[in-house]
Amino acid sequence: MGVRPIEQRVPLLDLFIQGLIALTLIASAVETLPDLPSSAQAALYGFDVFSVAVFTVEYLVRISLAKPRRRYVFSFFGIIDLLAILPFYIGLGVDTRAIRAFRLLRLLRLLKLARYSAAIQRFYTALSIAKEELVVYLSATLVLLYLSALGIYYFEHEAQPDKFRSVFDALWWAVATFTTVGYGDVYPITFGGRLFTFFVLLIGLGIVSVPTGIIAAALAKARQLEDAPRPDETDDR
Repeated sequence: MGVRPIEQRVPLLDLFIQGLIALTLIASAVETLPDLPSSAQAALYGFDVFSVAVFTVEYLVRISLAKPRRRYVFSFFGIIDLLAILPFYIGLGVDTRAIRAFRLLRLLRLLKLARYSAAIQRFYTALSIAKEELVVYLSATLVLLYLSALGIYYFEHEAQPDKFRSVFDALWWAVATFTTVGYGDVYPITFGGRLFTFFVLLIGLGIVSVPTGIIAAALAKARQLEDAPRPDETDDR
């Protein structure tokens, strides 16, 4: 029988790590409060140091236990574990307040919870199963978005040169229309543009529903693989 992962052997450690992740996310929200007292800021920073220390130890332990180590380091969860602590260490030498987008990497700690949820792991397996279909779907969607932007540009550019200045401006309309959001900030006013939009909306309804079916089928396949008896279990019988 193979060695089980560390999180399956130590359930109390699971709960501790999950609770710590949740608290770090709450602390990130508390940091944004205006006029936060200096004592609270110091407490939040101390908690951040503590959580990063725990996550760092966890990361190093996983590297030491992984065989081969490269497989974990370059795996999905290995990269997430690294990115969850990387902003803190870079912030020790660089003022990350000037790079606020980089500080958002701390939110990747939320993805660490996926390791402790069977349902989320099943979803990850489903994405792995359907990755080829999803790549084809994404490629087709990007092509249709570009063609839609190109078409609406030629229909509406002369009538609305301020809103459809180029195909790149028309891409915003294409995205809002394909996703059926329809913000209303940019819309066609010509007959040709409205007729073209009608067909784009019909295509958009189909485009939105496609990945749902792909992922649903992949989830069913992942559940079958999960429920299937393992070779070591069949050998024991």
